[in-house]
Amino acid sequence: MERVRDLSLLPKAHLHLHFTGSMRPGTLLELADKYGVHLPDALTGGEPPKLRATDERGWFRFQRLYDIARSCLREPEDIRRLVRETAEEDVRDGSGWLEIQVDPTSYAPMLGGLIPALETILDSVDEAVRATGLGMRVVVAANRMKHPLDARTLARLAVRYSDRGVVGFGLSNDERRGMARDFDRAFTIARDGGLLAAPHGGELAGPSSVRDCLDDLDASRIGHGVRAAEDPSLLRRLAERGVTCEVCPASNVALGVYEKPQDVPLRTLWDAGVPMALGADDPLLFGSRLAAQYEIARRHHGFTDEELAELARQSVRASAAPGHVRDALLGGIDEWLKD
Repeated sequence: MERVRDLSLLPKAHLHLHFTGSMRPGTLLELADKYGVHLPDALTGGEPPKLRATDERGWFRFQRLYDIARSCLREPEDIRRLVRETAEEDVRDGSGWLEIQVDPTSYAPMLGGLIPALETILDSVDEAVRATGLGMRVVVAANRMKHPLDARTLARLAVRYSDRGVVGFGLSNDERRGMARDFDRAFTIARDGGLLAAPHGGELAGPSSVRDCLDDLDASRIGHGVRAAEDPSLLRRLAERGVTCEVCPASNVALGVYEKPQDVPLRTLWDAGVPMALGADDPLLFGSRLAAQYEIARRHHGFTDEELAELARQSVRASAAPGHVRDALLGGIDEWLKD
């Protein structure tokens, strides 16, 4: 009988993780107590909340829970704690490189403004790197529910801090709202400044949202992208261009995009040759971190260890990690297979 290798020891890169959503549940409880924030039962029950975001009411509830959790991050020390603990969790799951996604405007009111907020986050990342040894950088994400001019401001800020740890520019929130083309100028600013383009698409909306990310935003990665599986011609295009989909299986099921883990079209994307980087999205709300996503691929989709290793390689290749970090991670993946 073939030995089952430990997926937490498989070196990998983590490319789809949101800032507040990366928080430990215990940390949320402590911070809520510290600031006198009343948490709803969905955030205190010890189990992931029951969510279904495929309708307007469900998405509103998801956003409300996220906003309540974010309101507990009020001081620089809270930011430092979150980033350090997130790095510790990623290291425990075998991650050697993390690109954490954040909209600094969400934290600016608590931290003295937009620039102080981003600088606090970047300083916290530097501290976490020193403390844990994890390679870690930041993807600044605009909110598609806000005005495109806000996105341009964020893109300029992201480029300004590209030498301090910002490596990408994203676009998050409900992709059913607003058109990708409205944010094209922001993404042009980001790409011209050397940042990779990683907007969300193909999660709550269908293949057309993925196509819009390619056509209007010239995306090099797609946050989620799983709904591309519904369009064979789009799958071919993603494969031919080598655009990586940041697939988050547990999140897809928790939000009702798919009913069961085995319904997430990992095999469809794999068989079409679309590169994937598995991600945890928001562990605080979905209850599982990075290694668990690989376990879903193994248990529910029959991915062999060789295939899981290739998934890990794809995550590393799609990252903004410098060459020596990539080489070390790729070498570690080969060693994992030899054990």
